[in-house]
Amino acid sequence: MSPAPDRQIGKEEVSVSRISVVIPAYNEEEAIASTVTEIREILDGGGLADSEILVVDDGSADRTADLAEGAGARVLRNPHNVGYGSALKRGIKAATHDTICITDADMTYPVDRIPDLVYEYEQGFDMVVGMRTGHHYRGSMFKGPLRTLLRMLVEFAAGRKVPDANSGLRVFSKETVSQHLNHLCDTFSFTTSMTLAYMMTSRFVRHIPIDYHERVGSTKVRLLSDSLRTLQYITQSIMYYNPMKIFVLFSLVCVIGASLSFLAGALLGIRAPYFLGLGGLVVALFMFGLGLMADLLRQILIK
Repeated sequence: MSPAPDRQIGKEEVSVSRISVVIPAYNEEEAIASTVTEIREILDGGGLADSEILVVDDGSADRTADLAEGAGARVLRNPHNVGYGSALKRGIKAATHDTICITDADMTYPVDRIPDLVYEYEQGFDMVVGMRTGHHYRGSMFKGPLRTLLRMLVEFAAGRKVPDANSGLRVFSKETVSQHLNHLCDTFSFTTSMTLAYMMTSRFVRHIPIDYHERVGSTKVRLLSDSLRTLQYITQSIMYYNPMKIFVLFSLVCVIGASLSFLAGALLGIRAPYFLGLGGLVVALFMFGLGLMADLLRQILIK
């Protein structure tokens, strides 16, 4: 889905009057009060004055919960840290309104764009995602290639373009996301698994460009471990929603290997590569059969 035009929406264009803004927070005392205050001002000025702001304090060891409550947010307190995804799930389940916006507590996302996302959501989309842009999003030289690799894997799984798979600013329906919550990641990869769940079940997803700001406070993301966990959930999503795709990929690799073995045997004039090629074709056929069985099992379980 191509990005929507980057435009500002006036409050008269937003027909939804109440949304629930869910913010997971873990040791965010430096930014949480400012975040809640700014969101309240944006909601009041954007035709969303009757909305709620719900902060899920995920076992913080600082004053995050008290400061959020003092700024006017409704606060849910986890007795210990259970992860970004789990905190969001709890907030989504506790949300009062069906239209939900999630964002972070560290002021990286431009919350003044929330009415824009709500407006796009009202056009009939199942989810609207803020597509991050700018210097602070590009980050270090290590993040760029890793982010590109993960995006390619997500696009392979989803079967369509995904400009930003794990943006934390998005609007969606509580009723719709509740159908997927049990299969979404409990940690940092929650948003990636949510993107895949929506796209692999043929839901309508819109991306609109947003500026990504410098973080207030220290990051909780562990680049290597969280990236590996994201790779795990991409694989699990393929196996759950479209297992045939991954088995066809394995079969194709085996067929290519078998073809190279036959070619080597013909060029070298020896028999051993032919036997390897025959073995590769047998494995390819076996993998394809497993894919058919996995897809049949998926259809039975979904029913």
